[in-house]
Amino acid sequence: MRRKWEDAYKVIPEELRNGSTVTEKGLNYIGHFFELEKKFADLSDIERHRARLAKSKPLTDTFFEWVSSLNVLPKSALGTAVTYTLNQRPYLENIYLDGRLEATNNRAERSFKPYVIGRKNWLFADTVEGAKANAVCYSVLESAKENHLNPFEYLEFLFTRLPNCSFSQIDDLLPWSASLPEKCWAPDHPALLARAATEVSSEMTLSSSLEPVCPA
Repeated sequence: MRRKWEDAYKVIPEELRNGSTVTEKGLNYIGHFFELEKKFADLSDIERHRARLAKSKPLTDTFFEWVSSLNVLPKSALGTAVTYTLNQRPYLENIYLDGRLEATNNRAERSFKPYVIGRKNWLFADTVEGAKANAVCYSVLESAKENHLNPFEYLEFLFTRLPNCSFSQIDDLLPWSASLPEKCWAPDHPALLARAATEVSSEMTLSSSLEPVCPA
């Protein structure tokens, strides 16, 4: 959505960019929203959800009401931004359902970048079936990485288990399943990080308990 408003800003003559145009006001709303997102970055999922409802939602409600009141030429750059914003509102507001949801699709775009870079290697996918198979493989690999798994170990685990797996057991094999063996975990897997933090805390506690007591 922000890109549409930035495109509308680019067509404004420089001498008219004084901060009071409709486009600039829209960008100010959006900028304020992302400033709040930066402040919420280090919060837990639950805290972020509450903070968004308390601070971001009133802002976006006001923004969408303001956009709805605008009377612009539909085919202009600003009109395109307004139409896109109103059409996307139901999807944009999904972030208020769960604090784990991200406000942008940057992560998805980054995940797709390796595929785009290597697109010349995918020329063998000259059939619909080949393209679908390729997409499935990439989806599995990127999902594994997003869930802090080692892609090689995870694929080896799938190829070992899937031939003898019933449909009711599929959920246990998904990248976010808590039932996956530890060998599938990448070094940054949350469970490994939590274990390491616990071990460090235990060592510090033990070390402090063994400190020599100086005689009076």
